[in-house]
This record gives sequence, structure tokens and C-alpha cells, in this order.
Amino acid sequence: MADYKFSHVTTQRYLPPPGKAPGWPFAEIGHWQIDANANADDWLRDLRDWRREHLVRIGWDDANYRRPDLQWAQSNFVHAQMMVEDRFFFDPQTGEYTVDRYLDDLEQRFGGLDSVLVWYVYPNIGIDDRNQTELAHDLPGGLAGLKGVVDAFHRRGVKVFLPTKPWDHGTRENADSDWEAIAAIVDAVGADGINGDTYNGVPRAFFDACLRRGRAVVLQPESTISCEEQLIWNVQSWGKKVPHDVVPVVAKFKWLEPRHMINVENRWSRDRNNDFQYCWFNGVGYNAWENVWGIWNGLTARDGETLRRMATVWRALAPLLVSADWRPYAPTLQAGVFASSFPLGRRRLWTLVNHNEYAVDGEQLAVEHAAGNRYFDLWQGREVRPRVIGGQARFETALEPRGFGALLVLAAGEGADDLAPLLQRMAALATAPLASFSKAWQPLPQQMVAIAPTALCAQAPEGMVEIAAGEFDFIVGGVEIEGQTWAGLDVQYPWEDVPRRQHRRRLQMPRYFMDRTPVTNAQFKAFVDASGYRPQDAHHFLRHWVDGAPPAGWEHKPVTWVALEDARAYAAWAGKRLPHEWEWQYAAQGGDGRRYPWGNDWDASAVPPPHRGRTLLPPADVTAHPRGASPFGVLDLVGNVWQWTDEFHDEHTRAAVLRGGSAYQPQTSHWYFPQAYRLDQHGKYLLMAPCKDRSGMLGFRCVVDAG
Repeated sequence: MADYKFSHVTTQRYLPPPGKAPGWPFAEIGHWQIDANANADDWLRDLRDWRREHLVRIGWDDANYRRPDLQWAQSNFVHAQMMVEDRFFFDPQTGEYTVDRYLDDLEQRFGGLDSVLVWYVYPNIGIDDRNQTELAHDLPGGLAGLKGVVDAFHRRGVKVFLPTKPWDHGTRENADSDWEAIAAIVDAVGADGINGDTYNGVPRAFFDACLRRGRAVVLQPESTISCEEQLIWNVQSWGKKVPHDVVPVVAKFKWLEPRHMINVENRWSRDRNNDFQYCWFNGVGYNAWENVWGIWNGLTARDGETLRRMATVWRALAPLLVSADWRPYAPTLQAGVFASSFPLGRRRLWTLVNHNEYAVDGEQLAVEHAAGNRYFDLWQGREVRPRVIGGQARFETALEPRGFGALLVLAAGEGADDLAPLLQRMAALATAPLASFSKAWQPLPQQMVAIAPTALCAQAPEGMVEIAAGEFDFIVGGVEIEGQTWAGLDVQYPWEDVPRRQHRRRLQMPRYFMDRTPVTNAQFKAFVDASGYRPQDAHHFLRHWVDGAPPAGWEHKPVTWVALEDARAYAAWAGKRLPHEWEWQYAAQGGDGRRYPWGNDWDASAVPPPHRGRTLLPPADVTAHPRGASPFGVLDLVGNVWQWTDEFHDEHTRAAVLRGGSAYQPQTSHWYFPQAYRLDQHGKYLLMAPCKDRSGMLGFRCVVDAG
């Protein structure tokens, strides 16, 4: 048996030049000697033997691939993981979902979607004890609102996935199993599939739980399927970035079952050409993921146009791309050009990729010719007449550097009327070569939401302390779990040119006043009683109160379950405002750069004890830990409840900077919302709507400007 190299999305056997042993390291030296045409037939013969044996070993049953209600997955070429906080999907000003705006933007930029994952969990999960199921109910309008979203996507022909994740066992426990809980939501909202975050194959229990409710769903695990038997009920998957090899690699699961759809994902890439070539070569789809956990990594103009053209062909010829007889490494005539063939009935499609960094013009393929055959250059959108020599038709076309091509052959008597729209569309697109579209990537510029100054005050108002003027080094970094240190991550302060994780600025701070403690439940009740305040979006507003008042004994605990909008309303009523983040940090740190309000060393007695259970405990009273006071005498800055500060937004994302961390530390996973106790760290909390933003571990304090 030949030697194979496996990865999570691909299986590859190196194709050595004549006289070299299998596994010869052509990637380092001598790759110019590779002759794929000379080795591919032997390689494919062995790979077919491997497939036959492997299907027996896993007890293959293709019943789910033959189910009419699941076959839409086989043409699910362009997928997107969509954050519900995306401003193109939800308008926080009107409080309404804007599905059409979201889809119109994607159609304009890269040709639109076939399916979407509505993502409402990570990275905010774990700021309190709400579990992944409860967060679906906290969306605007609850499950009825989510059903309206699903219906809106369906009206545009887009299928909808919902997420599930096996690692959420540190928040509140569900009454039902994970599969019954997600199946109930799928049934209630009419979703079409389940996306298994970090699942190496979504367990059959999810499929069966949905079937019991009369719904057959497409399961879509992440990256790998650890046991190929799971391909029987996981008819789709989404794969990680693919190797950038001299010879394109073959998708393992696509080879085992050609009807298995893969959506390739490379969420942090700024140049997706290698991924697109892999997709085009294998006949699999793409995960056009741009809003990555609230970090915008948009497709470049060239990548967007490439995806548009690929998807146009894919959608028109979807049945060919799941051909049981597809062949990778179809013989080509040019070095560095690779092709796959997809035969079905009286039609055969070849997809070509130019792996070279330069254009390749001229004859690309020599294919078997028969009288009456018709030939179409699909990438250029035209019928062609190849040169016929010795029973072979030689297909000629121009391939751009790192470009694409496609040939469709119709046997004599096969009608071509259905091709007219495709040819017309591709011909129009081909008038502009891909090279004419920009490959430049840049992050979206962010803006910080302005905070209006208060009326000037000469002396500290009751309950506030004076923060004396002075200079300090504002040094802080975001604690987001993902994103590394790339541009576009975290936030962009007014003096910065792009968002980034690490920030440093020497600031001259004016004198101002800050609340000595976070706003308490008693103080917030005085505001509600005096103003009659009631938010328009009242879901979870003061969720912990009983009959319009805080529970007995909670009067001096920090008020929580208040959205940023609620905190701003209180501040305006009190003649105050929310602090800028650097004001919060200066009041906590002073001018000496200390790590914690009380000094550089951690002092467990200065903060409430951490809580690692699955349900929230009451916060501590705001004056319970006087040892935690800052140099200015400000209390309860760290480790009790998070505190609202600045809001940032760009065209697509919206988030608030949270300071101080909280006592709640859910266990079992590193994916939960990370803590930030140190004064040189902050949390970034994605914002959607008050109903979802409010948290049992999030409060606020106010400042007043000094005269």
C-alpha cells in the first residue's frame, strides 16, 4: 500500500519524480522535477483501493446522502459564520433584524450565500451563568425573533445553521441533554442544520433528536471527523486552512464520499487564493467568514471576485461536482497547472488551477474527442472549437497568475440551452481579469462613541472622590482569546490609526470626580422611582429584582442586569456620565503604573473570593473589601463585577470595553469570557441589543467633570 500523508481536511500522497521513492521531499528541493501526469494513475489506483477498503471498515451506508431533504447540502457551496452582533444583520438603533441588508452586501461583494450560521454564543458566553441554550432565548424577540430571522433567510433561498458546542459545562446546567436542548430550538425556529463547534464529528444523538421532532438536519462538524463512520450522518463539514503545497492536495472526506460537502475556512487569512484553488480543484465549497468573533477580516476585492466566479459555476453545475467518478490530477499540458474532472452522464467538467505565479497561456488540456462533442470555456463564458489531433481535443485558454479555468464538454445530442445564463454571466465577469481587482487588505477604522461632558463641579459630589490631575502611562491590552496581535483586533483609541491589541499613551489627566463605589441597587432604585425609567427593550432588565425592588440584603451590592443604555440613562439623571476607560484606569492605578489598585502583588483579601460554580452567587457589597482601595480611595474596582466604560464601533462590529473583571469564573473550558483583573488588561464585550447585553456580572460607576 502506498504511503499517504493525512491532515484534518486532506489526504495527500506525494507524487515523486521518476526514480525517486514515495515520500521524496520535493517540497524542499527539486519540486520543478515533479511530473504529476506520470504518477497520478498509479497514485489514484492505490487511492481507490484504499477507499474501497475504508468504506468496508466503517460499514458505509449512504442513506442520508440519498435523502431528498438533506441533498441541499451537496450544493451548499458558500457558507458564512455570522455574528449576531454584526451591524449589517441587526440595527441597534431600530432594534430590528436586517437580514436583507446583510445578504445584499454579500451579494454585491462576492455573490451571496447558500447557507449561514447564526452565531449567538462565543465569545461573550461565560461573563455570567447563562448557557448556550439560554443565549438563544436572549436574542431580540426571543425564539420568535429568531424564527423570523430564519424565515427571512429562507425567503432569500439561504439555509440556516444553529451552533452547539460540547465545552459549555461551566455555566448553568440544562434540564435536557445538549442534543435535546438544541433540537428543541431547531424545531421552534425552523433551522436547517446544526454546526458543531470543536466537534470532530457531531454525534448522531443530535440528528436523532431532530428526527424525533420531524426534522432532518444537516450536521456540520468543525475541521475533522475523527472516525470516518461519522460521515454516515455528518453529510457536511467545515475545514481549516489547507496546506500551500506545490501539488494541490485531495480532500479526504470528499474522496471517501464525493457527495460530502466541505466548506473550507481560513478565518485569519488576508489572501485566500490558496484556499480557493483547493476548493476549485476538489469541487468543495468555502466558508466566507469575515466577522470573526467581532473582529473584521473582510475579503479583499480580488478574493471576493474570485469567490463570485467560482460560485457562479458551482451553482449552475452542482450535480457534476458530486460525481462518483470525479478524478483529481486529470492530465494537463502545462507545468504547474492542475485539473480535476467531474463526469456525469453526457457531460464532463474540468476545473483547472494555475499554481504558477505567472500567467500560462495556450493549450491546457487534451481530452478525448468524439464526433458532435461541444466544448465550452466556462471561465471565459464562451463556446470554443479546440484543435483536434489523433482523437484528442486540445483545449486552449489563458490562465492568470494563480488563476482558474474551467472546461465543459457536452457529448453529441446533449442540449446546451440551460448553459446560456451561465455563459452570459461568466462572459460579462471575464471582461475584467482578476488581476484588475485589488489584493490589498486593510482593517476597518473604528470610532469611539463620544461621551458628552457633565456640568462642571467644584467639589466632589456626595459619594464621589476627587481624582487629582496628573500624568500617567495608559498601558492596556485586550484579553481576547483569539486574534493574535494582528491589526484589526481589540479597539482603536482616538490617537491610533488602526485597532490593535496592545495600547500605550502618555496622558495628561485633568481633575475629575469618580463614584467611590459602583452604583448600587439602592441607588438605581432611587433613579427608577424618581424617573419612571423603563427601557423599551426590557428583557432581563434588573432580572434579579423582586416585585420592582432589589432582594432583601442586596441594597448595597452593585446593580447588575443593566445594559449600557440603562447605565447611560442613570448617569444622565444623576448629572453624571460613564467614565472613559483611561479615566477608570487612572482612578484605579494613579501615576505609578501599579498592577492592581492596592499595589503590584495580588492580595486575595482585597477582592471577593472567586466563584467557580455553575450558577451565580450574589455580588459582594461595594464596601466589603476596603483593602482593595486605589491610591485615590476608590473602592470595588476589581474582582466583584465588571464595569461599563467606552463603546467602539466600525462598519460591522460594535463592542464595549469592560474593566475590573468579576468573581465569576466558570470552569471546564478556556473559551469562556476571559477575566481581566490586572489594570493593564481589559475585556472586549460584543454588543447587540440590551436584551442580550445585560449580564448578572456587569455593573457600572460614574464620573463628573471638575471645574
